[in-house]
Amino acid sequence: MKKKLSLIFTVASLLFLAPGCTDLEEQVLDETLKANLSPEETANGLIAPVYALLPNLFQHTTYFALNEISTDEAILPYRGGTDWGDNGIYLALHQHNTTSTDPNVNSTWNTLAQSISRSITAISGLKNSTATTAALYSAEARGMRAYYNLIMLDMFGIVFVKDDPNVASVIIRGDEAVKYIESELLAVEPLVQPKSVVGPGRLNQAAVWGLLARLYLNAPVYRNIYSPTFTFPAADMDKVIQYTDKVIASGQAKLSSDYFAIFGNKNHTNEELIFAVDQRADLNGHNRMAYFSISGDQFPLAAFPAANGTDGPGITSDFYQSWVQAYGAVDPKRDPRFYQENMSVYSNQADTCINDADYKINRGILRGQQYGALRVNGAFVRCPDGKLKVGKLSYVTRNKANLAVNFSELIDFTTAGSNYNTGFRVEKYEFGSESNTGRNKGDADIVILRLADIYMMRAEAKLRKSNDAASALADVNLVRASRTATMAPPALTDMDLDLLFRERGFEFYWEMLRRSDMIRFGKYEGKWTEKTNSDVKKRIFPIPQTAIDGASNVPGYLKQNDGY
Repeated sequence: MKKKLSLIFTVASLLFLAPGCTDLEEQVLDETLKANLSPEETANGLIAPVYALLPNLFQHTTYFALNEISTDEAILPYRGGTDWGDNGIYLALHQHNTTSTDPNVNSTWNTLAQSISRSITAISGLKNSTATTAALYSAEARGMRAYYNLIMLDMFGIVFVKDDPNVASVIIRGDEAVKYIESELLAVEPLVQPKSVVGPGRLNQAAVWGLLARLYLNAPVYRNIYSPTFTFPAADMDKVIQYTDKVIASGQAKLSSDYFAIFGNKNHTNEELIFAVDQRADLNGHNRMAYFSISGDQFPLAAFPAANGTDGPGITSDFYQSWVQAYGAVDPKRDPRFYQENMSVYSNQADTCINDADYKINRGILRGQQYGALRVNGAFVRCPDGKLKVGKLSYVTRNKANLAVNFSELIDFTTAGSNYNTGFRVEKYEFGSESNTGRNKGDADIVILRLADIYMMRAEAKLRKSNDAASALADVNLVRASRTATMAPPALTDMDLDLLFRERGFEFYWEMLRRSDMIRFGKYEGKWTEKTNSDVKKRIFPIPQTAIDGASNVPGYLKQNDGY
């Protein structure tokens, strides 16, 4: 099978039309399977749906929202009193007051349930396949079922166990769930291919090792999710070290010298990626990670004057101040992970005419007055020589031309803190080069697991096992020193768990790891902008009421999580 799955999506889409349900029983359309397909084509049609919903899972309002807006890294106010209100769901999410009727919780749950169901269907359908790819695809489907269950455990505290598509799933929790996911990943470890063979868009050997390390690191949390404190057994930490060592020693991934290239439009070949949502151009991925945060008056593409942002979430002042405190009198942009300037107008305001090919908005954490292509009546303004006219942006599209697109540190749920220009914004992923609407055709693969996290997990395991600060510091500094495309961050001189937590924030901000990090480091019940709720029951999300209602014919089958 080729690395790209795009050629088999058409076949796959015919196989699975019904949404996933709570007992994970999904009808297979036998007519399609009998349409004179070869064993290889049938196998392709079974494995493609296993991956097909990953872009849906990694949308701005599903996995991202639940794992970032619930933390100190992201906040989404009711913009201008008119936008992003959504019946208060984003305010509630940030304040840990989410309910079981939240549509984003429901969408995330349904996507996970359906993906587990599709994995089960693939495993079952491949059992008697004569295709040469059957054994490999079966292993990938089994591993992906474990991955989806790992997310289900992390977010909802439960795991679905099911092998026969015609039998209802068994629901497990806690240590039993950890052991089940562990056994599934270990079973496929020797069967999946190296990343060099299948690429980062499919489950590969290094990805399995990395997911095992992630499982062992979080296992103490999963075993007793409401515990006041967590104890990290040496045996678990040894496993983290064992599997991160495997990834590093295998050479299947290399740290990127350019931090923002990891999230660029050509990142599918970036060697730091281990496992990712494949979004190459011909797969018609989404651009949500790039447009969500930036202003509606930021138009990043010279070819498409309709492609813009939505004034979504910004970072909290609390998170920004962690950068300020780390760098003291030095501006945080000294760190190449914080900011990448792509338009010289920011440092040379006389430079107001730019060639279309040279026009790119800045990346990273965007502060202050924003500059960009000026638009009048739906078209970009041009200089006399035909170049793009670039200048200070204001909220013309909001009919607020007197309000500058001047991002402030202030962002909260007050009227002043909810204006369109409040909050420093994040443009970590590059804006898709072919996105004519701004919403579609994202080019950048969405990172699930990358090599920097492997080093950081190993550092954390060493600290938690034996307080081996020297080895942990070496791993963290190795990652920092690798970013040599510009001036690398200065080396740290000491290391402890608090410093490592801060470093994980700098390295992985807005990569959907913050919630699990905060829980594991004992910081999720803390206070930050607009959030004071300290209820440990909010570490996991409510099971959607629609799912509970759908399973009501089996008494006690699906029980709501405590606290909801």
